[in-house]
Amino acid sequence: MAKAMLLLPPLLFFSLLTFSEGVSFKTVLKLQQFHWEEKWDVSRCLSPKSRRENGAAILEIKHRDNCQEEPVDWNKKLQESLILDDQRVRSFQSRMKNMVSGKIKAVSNTEIPLTSGVDLGILNYIVSVELGGQKMTVIVDTGSDLTWVQCQPCKMCYNQKDPLFNPATSSSYQTVLCNSSTCQDFQVTMGNRGACGNTPTCDYVVSYGDGSYTRGELGRGHLNLGSGSKVGVDNFVFGCGRNDKGLFGGASGLMGLGRSSISLVSQTAALFGGFFSYCLPTANAGASGSLILGGNSSVYKTSTPVTYTRMIPNPQLSTFYFLNLTSITVGGVALQSPSFGNAGMLIDSGTVITRLPPTIYKAFKAEFLKQFSEYPTAPSFSILDTCFNLSRYQEVDIPTIKLQFEGKAEMTVDVNGILYFVKTDASQVCLALASLSYEDEVGIVGNYQQRNQRVIYDTKKSKLGFAPESCSFT
Repeated sequence: MAKAMLLLPPLLFFSLLTFSEGVSFKTVLKLQQFHWEEKWDVSRCLSPKSRRENGAAILEIKHRDNCQEEPVDWNKKLQESLILDDQRVRSFQSRMKNMVSGKIKAVSNTEIPLTSGVDLGILNYIVSVELGGQKMTVIVDTGSDLTWVQCQPCKMCYNQKDPLFNPATSSSYQTVLCNSSTCQDFQVTMGNRGACGNTPTCDYVVSYGDGSYTRGELGRGHLNLGSGSKVGVDNFVFGCGRNDKGLFGGASGLMGLGRSSISLVSQTAALFGGFFSYCLPTANAGASGSLILGGNSSVYKTSTPVTYTRMIPNPQLSTFYFLNLTSITVGGVALQSPSFGNAGMLIDSGTVITRLPPTIYKAFKAEFLKQFSEYPTAPSFSILDTCFNLSRYQEVDIPTIKLQFEGKAEMTVDVNGILYFVKTDASQVCLALASLSYEDEVGIVGNYQQRNQRVIYDTKKSKLGFAPESCSFT
């Protein structure tokens, strides 16, 4: 039974305890007093750590909300994140439909449309690398291929925390020319041959659904994966952004972990075998996780064995990572839906909230409400339509949620990934999964549900693994 107790006005700290009631499994979510800090210690984010261990490069990964310089209105920020996430997914779905149908819009001679569809306003996780001897803090994105940073001289750049990359002071930087095989391969990989304009450089444009974009030219230089790991990659091809606009959160740029030949995963395949993994932390103060490049499982800190599922091939959307969702259990109850196993689910580090096909979500919502019926409801907000008022409770009992994939792989959603706090006083707390608009849209496993999981990508064997892990860089 839940214990009704008044809760002081706070941020909420999560701790968990599991128990069973017959076939029903629940998790105790304790709403303990914590502090929604108006301003973080930004110095914690300026130099994320890295190390080399058993052949793997391990980079500290942090939630971007740990890096706010200005005072934060958390109620506004939490609500805006949902609105931006909705815009991102709408853009995602539209772009994927156009790609499948072949209706990609024509672009000018200097544009190469990349298959990301990413709204950088809500990407959450950052790491630090060295490029040409200069430290760069970049956003991690499995839905993008090109790694890029802002460069001097910059015609129009957004504000970032680190100094802009200066090609003139880098001993390793070289411009990629338009007539080079690298540029030609890049054009073919990205589905457009119009990268050569009035200059000899290999130009690019990456535009996003919310109006964000980066424009510049391709370059190559020495990439060092973290200031402490000293894992070097010579002749790393990246974008040198000269005209950039959008909600990039003060990062230097973006790290593309997609599947094409231009991605960091492919360019470092000789070093790491196309193998990487991450453990995404919460946004709590001081929380950190890790991005691991390389496949030595001895460096993982998982609490159970890793279970694997195959990546579903999709030639028309080859950048992305697709899985076959076969079942979901809520509190030990398996849901029934004809949509299970019929279409690929995209797993993405940039989307926040998991999206399910309408028939699956309908069954999911009904079962969750059945098992969570003792708590008062609250109005829906944005994409989240199943909300509760938990402001009078010290702890609540919530059903455990497990996503199951082809091959009996299983992802148990961490307690931090089940409920989303729209208001910091817990008067509006919502189920952190949402429905797609149409049955034929592509489902997405978002980063909110991936928290405190070791998610493992083996692109060489085309498989993806899951195991619970309490995220920490140390």
